[in-house]
Amino acid sequence: MKKTVKLFIALFILLSSQMHANEGKWIPMLLEQNIENMQRLGLRLTAEEIYSINQTSLKDAVVHFGGFCTGTLISPYGLVLTNHHCGRSQIQAHSTLENNLMQDGFWAMSKEEELANPGLFARFLIRVEDVTEEILATLNNEMTEGERDEQIRRISTEIENRAVEGTHYTAQVRAFFEGNEFFLQVFETFLDVRLVGAPPNSIGMFGGSTDNWTWPRHVGDLALFRIYTAPDGSPAPFAEENIPMRSRHYLPISLDGINDGDFAMILGFPGRTDRFATSFRLNHLLEFRHPTVIEVRTERLGIIDEFAETYPDIRWLYAGRYLGIANLWKNSIAQTEQLKKYGIVDKKIQIENDFREFARQNPQFANVLSDIERAYQMFNHYEFAVRFQAEAIGNIEPFMVANQFATLQAELQRQEEGNEYAEAQMLGVIERITNAVERIFGNSYPALELRNTEAMLRLYSERVPSNQQPEEFVAWVQQNRNDFASMARELHTSVFASREGALAFLNNPNKITFENDQAFKLARIFTEHGRKMTATLEPTNEKLRRANRLFVQGYRQMNPDRLIAPNANSTMRLTYGQILGYAPEDGVLFSYRTTLTGVMEKENPDCHEFVVPARLRELYENRDFGIYAEDGNVIVNFITNNDIIGGNSGSALLNADGEIIGLVFSGNRESTGGTIFLGENARAIHADIRYVLFIIDKFAGARHLIQEMTLRAR
Repeated sequence: MKKTVKLFIALFILLSSQMHANEGKWIPMLLEQNIENMQRLGLRLTAEEIYSINQTSLKDAVVHFGGFCTGTLISPYGLVLTNHHCGRSQIQAHSTLENNLMQDGFWAMSKEEELANPGLFARFLIRVEDVTEEILATLNNEMTEGERDEQIRRISTEIENRAVEGTHYTAQVRAFFEGNEFFLQVFETFLDVRLVGAPPNSIGMFGGSTDNWTWPRHVGDLALFRIYTAPDGSPAPFAEENIPMRSRHYLPISLDGINDGDFAMILGFPGRTDRFATSFRLNHLLEFRHPTVIEVRTERLGIIDEFAETYPDIRWLYAGRYLGIANLWKNSIAQTEQLKKYGIVDKKIQIENDFREFARQNPQFANVLSDIERAYQMFNHYEFAVRFQAEAIGNIEPFMVANQFATLQAELQRQEEGNEYAEAQMLGVIERITNAVERIFGNSYPALELRNTEAMLRLYSERVPSNQQPEEFVAWVQQNRNDFASMARELHTSVFASREGALAFLNNPNKITFENDQAFKLARIFTEHGRKMTATLEPTNEKLRRANRLFVQGYRQMNPDRLIAPNANSTMRLTYGQILGYAPEDGVLFSYRTTLTGVMEKENPDCHEFVVPARLRELYENRDFGIYAEDGNVIVNFITNNDIIGGNSGSALLNADGEIIGLVFSGNRESTGGTIFLGENARAIHADIRYVLFIIDKFAGARHLIQEMTLRAR
């Protein structure tokens, strides 16, 4: 027995030691530089099978889902697998208190029952092209950063137009390595994406905010959508005659299970990372940004919790909004903790000391770090004003709605001044505002929002230096003698404080209301105040952009033999690693997987985050697991050391043969630095694909969806 334990520990240490080799979000087009290392870890595919423009490859089954998550085609008929939390807005939009899809789940038993989602899109990457040489040839060191940016925009537009001429594709040139390299991305975008299935909240978000950013987890964070096309297969807006997409490529699903140490990779669209962040940037986060986010969001979450105690339906009404608030709140808390725990600031200081030595021999980099330091001194001075306006004022509902009407006011003003009336343009403005009003008030409770307004006004007034607040707001506070409850009530008498009032005004807008409505006036005052702060900080931002670009350029020159990945920027990337447990602290060793037994052990009918549906418990007690069991149980979640960040949510986790074995949905506390890599204990958390299939098949009874997929077992 002792030999077995020693062997396990030795293997664990060996696998953990490989972690740093897996850091990085790699450009699929350039995988030849990684492929040998990937194959050493177990990959059985070639780089061409992962990314190709000459034949179908894995990348052709991956979609940028709504521009904020990732999805994967899993059938010949446009069926997309993604996360429950990625489809939360759509699920919520189709929910009412009488027909609550968030609470009860939804499964279309035929294609006719699949639900349309205006505004949702799925975007495929067609190809990537390195255009660095063409762009850099038009730049010179005498340019200001503003002139450089303008020239990059101009030449990028030329490249984009040339790339898509005569096609229905779109294109975008994106900067990499902080503006040292540039790549063209060409896309095909589909606009008719329908909801097919989602489990109830008690499965899709089991553990809620309590378990978020922790391990172990027990979540079935899945949702299914389907892409529809025009009858000829081309992208088209929603129409009754549209048909399910004929998938160019889709991925098979493995039933073989997982083992510690197995190779695993992810293709997805990670959001933004900041791996080249300096100590000045991290101190800015630790001392200013994170504390502000935590303070404001603690207040907002407390208000929702308070009302939910009295009115239980609010828990479901605000489910999506609550998790959205809590996600960054808990992430900021955990990132603060982990940055300190791992001494990341000290590590950055050592890199900067090395950079200074390098700069002594390379004078073009001499002032880089001092420029960065001065920039963050300026940002620190304004951070409370900027962050409290975004976090507090930006989440006052009457202001949110009023700001949507600004374009309508501008259009009415244009007409009053005798400009030509553009009916199509006005109809577009009205449609956009209508959709925004319905979205904002679709899951809103007036008394709760009134309390939130009062709290946000108070926080902003008390925490932001008065000389950095709008003068009109300071005067309003003084006029009301700091009676924020009265001020909140005044704002909530606005036509923009209710769905009915906003839509009625939209049908009959008038200049007098725009001029006299307090919510509209203050919303525009704060918007203008934000513009002024942006303008004040723009020279600092310009210097920082230049300094960051030179820092990254110099850092890469300092490390000529090191393979360095660019920061994520919502373009397609590949990350690879292994299924792997970890030891976060002395005496604690986490297994790489959890089972359905853990769901039952966490069950707490008195806590909304840990309710277990009766049907799921019945399946567990009867051991009715179908073909999805392993060792008499169902694996629910497991972890890998893949390098992920927001935007990777909904990505399929693939094995060495490119088959789906899991579904990415979160990370552990050590991964909360996602923007800054925190070390060997960072883990990505996945739903086991067999648990996903078990929920679809055995729990929901939607076996017709399973029959669309290709399941493989060796």
